[in-house]
Amino acid sequence: MIFAKKSLGQNFLKSEKALSQIVDAGDIQAGDTILEIGPGEGALTVKILEKRPAKLIIVEKDDRLISSLTEKFGGTVGTKTEILHGDILDLLNEPEIKTLKQAGLKAPYKIIANIPYYITGTVIRHIFELDILPEKVVLLLQKEVADRIVAIDKKESLLSLSIKLYGKPKRIAVVPRGAFAPAPNVDSAIILIDEIEKRGSESAFFEIIKAAFAHKRKRLAKNLDGIFGKSAAEWENALVSLGFGKNIRAEDIPVEKYKQLARQEFKKPDIL
Repeated sequence: MIFAKKSLGQNFLKSEKALSQIVDAGDIQAGDTILEIGPGEGALTVKILEKRPAKLIIVEKDDRLISSLTEKFGGTVGTKTEILHGDILDLLNEPEIKTLKQAGLKAPYKIIANIPYYITGTVIRHIFELDILPEKVVLLLQKEVADRIVAIDKKESLLSLSIKLYGKPKRIAVVPRGAFAPAPNVDSAIILIDEIEKRGSESAFFEIIKAAFAHKRKRLAKNLDGIFGKSAAEWENALVSLGFGKNIRAEDIPVEKYKQLARQEFKKPDIL
């Protein structure tokens, strides 16, 4: 038996129900290529392989787990299941991304990940910076973070808008802390990010939303003062033209309206 490493943020999922919910959310088909991040002892890997994907690429950082994963699932180069020993934060970046591509990662593919909570934001950012985006992403996250991503309270955030630019996040299920060994101090949730696509130009969108959330308590127009050379009054007029009041805050604007603001700046209706 391998004990979870606190330093790696490991909590091994034991719930059969939750494991099935993750796989079902990925809608895995026989011809799919799957990238699984953080397999742990392989409980989720077993469920994935039951769906008979064409290719399964597994990334595990903990060297203690590599031998047992290889013994269970094979994992030699060129086979259906390939196990990579490495840090996903490195492998999702250039030039290391070539390792994943050499292992068989190519579009279309899906990502399924039970990642340590402390690297959630970084992993998500790296995923959507890839030159080949996945068609679906299923993540097991801290419930609080999952709720923020889907904006369950109808309040957007820098994180939720960054994801919604590329796809549609949906909370699939809440996973109680008792479903893990060892049990974390928080509940978790499964989210699906679907309908993922690359955008033609993103710079204006990200410049706007980063400025918008710089000071959460301020009015949106005030936060945008000076962006693209526009005054707060000019931003007020832009917001009014989109049907909002002058005093609206950043968290109350949906992603489509932020896209419209970016389109107005570029004067190109098809950039986002």
